[in-house]
Amino acid sequence: MDENSNPRSVLDSLGEEIVRIVIPVSICMLLVVILVSVLNNDSDSSGPSFTSIATVAYNESSSDSNWDKLKGALLNALVFVVVVTSVTFLLVLLFYFRCTKFLKYYMGFSSFLVLGFMGGEISLFLIGKFRIPIDCITFALSLFNFTVVGVLAVFMSKTAIIITQGYLVIIGVLVAYWFTLLPEWTTWVLLVAMALYDLAAVLLPGGPLRLLVELAISRDEDIPALVYEARPIVNHDSVQRGAVVQRRVWRERRDNDFGSDENLDSRSNLNSTINSSLESSSGLERLPSIGSDANERNAVDVEDGQVSRPDSELAAPLIQHRINVRMNLQEGSSDDFALEGIGLGSSGAIKLGLGDFIFYSVLVARAAMYDFMTVYACYLAIIAGLGITLMLLAFYQKALPALPVSVLLGVLFYLLTRLLLETFVVQCSMNLLMF
Repeated sequence: MDENSNPRSVLDSLGEEIVRIVIPVSICMLLVVILVSVLNNDSDSSGPSFTSIATVAYNESSSDSNWDKLKGALLNALVFVVVVTSVTFLLVLLFYFRCTKFLKYYMGFSSFLVLGFMGGEISLFLIGKFRIPIDCITFALSLFNFTVVGVLAVFMSKTAIIITQGYLVIIGVLVAYWFTLLPEWTTWVLLVAMALYDLAAVLLPGGPLRLLVELAISRDEDIPALVYEARPIVNHDSVQRGAVVQRRVWRERRDNDFGSDENLDSRSNLNSTINSSLESSSGLERLPSIGSDANERNAVDVEDGQVSRPDSELAAPLIQHRINVRMNLQEGSSDDFALEGIGLGSSGAIKLGLGDFIFYSVLVARAAMYDFMTVYACYLAIIAGLGITLMLLAFYQKALPALPVSVLLGVLFYLLTRLLLETFVVQCSMNLLMF
């Protein structure tokens, strides 16, 4: 009776789920915009400030025509996407041969380079800009400690979730700022190309991200990746005062250790998109489709804690397909769980790849190089696209990349604001008109 007395829909906590993803994304975009506004004194970005894979095929020059810039930007984007695709397939191959430790150390080394070298150089820019008095020894020790703690927090040890989240946002800010140093035409074409790549890599049957995730789920293993995990939503109404809520996750197992004493009300279609910071852009992480003969799920992961009531639940409405299952573990067991919903990872929380943070921030930062009116328009477009993606993910229960809707809306709003809205507002201001 308890299972049906308080029915909950997917929209009950939808706002809270969206806010827990929007806040870190907004912080990342704000910090990148501040860095661009402080460190980039001139808005002229006609020439590349550094050489990278994204500029290896064509170096944009202010003397080139728009047609030459467009062709060169397309060539740069093509090279970048090919490299990213090749590296992602290499990642799939390494994971297939169970080189998990190598991948973990590689991701940790990449994080060390981002925090140490990129973060150190940006820190030097800020120190020179604001003339901060600091000696080289203190700076080196502080940077080393900051970098090591960041790598440990993200990959090598269990730390408070707020510290891990903070370092992931910082990594996204550092990488996004360096992407803003690319030429203007290359940046915009690269954003659109990565959105299309994200769409194909996740939805196509042979997409590298889809292959990677399906392989991980078939083995019931985690892939070392730079993925932001929000805090899970807990339904406190069903938890007795003073109780400690256990976090649960449902995963598919071929060999069930425990059985449920009733079938699921409906089959859930779980899909997942995982992203690393520079190798691929990602979507929202979900578990892949389950076969037609799989009508039972098992609770395979329970974090430390105790529950004083059997109907305590963890609600993740954006990925929840309403199910009611009563699990009787072994005869004589003192815990009788009534589990609802399907969680993500080990905590039931929504996960968003760091690549989405990076390219969202690049789009807004590139708009900030032109005018702050375009920044507001692009920010609203990105948040609207992210909200649309989350709602589609909740209702249709399909793997959806997080880049395409937000990036395409952001680019569209940038063009509309720069070509139409700005002209209209400037004319109104010059003629002292209010609208």
